[in-house]
Amino acid sequence: QLQLVETGGGLVQPGGSLRVSCAASGSIFSINFMGWYRQVPGKQRELVAIITNGGTTNYGDVVKGRFTISRDNANNTVYLQMNSLKPEDTAVYYCYVHRLVPPHYWGQGIQVTVSS
Repeated sequence: QLQLVETGGGLVQPGGSLRVSCAASGSIFSINFMGWYRQVPGKQRELVAIITNGGTTNYGDVVKGRFTISRDNANNTVYLQMNSLKPEDTAVYYCYVHRLVPPHYWGQGIQVTVSS
């Protein structure tokens, strides 16, 4: 079993910054990549950013140039630095861990609200 603890969400004004973190513990072996997805009511969950063990990153088109994902492999923690936030970035952000062999894991979700 793998546990994910997400921290750092909250309310921020448009144009502001926020960092969210996700720490994995437990069955951390065979982790292939970690990352973040987000979801708003009535819409599908969408990719925000992922990062592999080797540091290769992939971003959703709507966050490229504004968000940065990073990873502390020693502590099995992934970070998402969000800059130049827009109201449309408001969503529940989910940490995701993909393993070489299933199961894969989702965090419980953390609310990020961008509003003045």
